[in-house]
Amino acid sequence: MKIHIMGASCAGSTTLGKALASRLAYPYFDTDNYFWLPSDIPYTQKREPAERKAMLLADFEENENAIVGGSLVSWDDSWLTKFDLVVFLRIPHGVRMQRLDAREVERYGDQIYTNPVRVQLYKDFREWAKGYDDNTTNGRNLNVHLQWLDRFQCPILKIEGDTTVEERIDRVLKAIKQLR
Repeated sequence: MKIHIMGASCAGSTTLGKALASRLAYPYFDTDNYFWLPSDIPYTQKREPAERKAMLLADFEENENAIVGGSLVSWDDSWLTKFDLVVFLRIPHGVRMQRLDAREVERYGDQIYTNPVRVQLYKDFREWAKGYDDNTTNGRNLNVHLQWLDRFQCPILKIEGDTTVEERIDRVLKAIKQLR
């Protein structure tokens, strides 16, 4: 079983992906770990597209079962036929932005308010993430994701609302059971 979990930043893809991977004993692959190069200032240096795709593909194909969390929308169309199930998460904009703010504070502490570089990165990231729901962000936004979902060759499970991780796991497990 190959599962892809996606949604806006802070919609819960990583949280659900890790929890589901633990429950099913599947490996979990987060696209951020392939998209971004390790750097002194995290999430600022992108990996070359061909390299990130090759890295994820090698890990993905090495496993009979796998969960990939995060967006693959700009990677290439070959991913559209690689999954048995795609899970799309969507939560209310205000809840998502609260989660984003809390995560940034958890990751970087007061630096998002005091370190000039981190302040700007936080401001830019927040602005980018804010435009997802109203499609004002270029690239990865709700409309782009919905169009991408329409192109998959497998079932799509849409989970909307501020549901618990356990409720989401239950819905995914039911979808998997229906596929078998």
